[in-house]
Amino acid sequence: MKLNELSDNSGARKPRKRVGRGVGSGTGKTAGRGVKGQKSRSGVAIKGFEGGQMPIHMRLPKRGFNKPNRAKYAELNLGRLQQAIDAKKIDAGSKIDAAALVTAGVLNKAYDGVRLLGRGDLTAKVELEVAYATSSAREAVEKAGGSVSMTRPEKSEG
Repeated sequence: MKLNELSDNSGARKPRKRVGRGVGSGTGKTAGRGVKGQKSRSGVAIKGFEGGQMPIHMRLPKRGFNKPNRAKYAELNLGRLQQAIDAKKIDAGSKIDAAALVTAGVLNKAYDGVRLLGRGDLTAKVELEVAYATSSAREAVEKAGGSVSMTRPEKSEG
């Protein structure tokens, strides 16, 4: 096989349809759009329109509420923290907070604080300052000889 013998599969390249170029072309006059009406004209955006009937998204009941000012937290697993310590990105001896995690490249953004999650193993003794920590994460850090201080108050039961 030579380069000049290479070709596309049949039907792989199709010439584009030039509409509105005379009656003899087969797609002249109305250019395949039918006759009159909104869809025959340019700039049509019907999407959810149902011909005057109440659209389904308006007929269905709405449920729930999305709090507009809800706090967003950056999630950090213990395994990821240990990875960063092993790679010498974070000094385990100093206090680790959100700013330290962002500068080390462990988190992209701290948002409203860091939420420490318990997935993975932590062997290094660390002193953490986070917004929240799950009970399993707190236990794992304390088991490794470290400490966790939370900047956000815990929810009172009641």
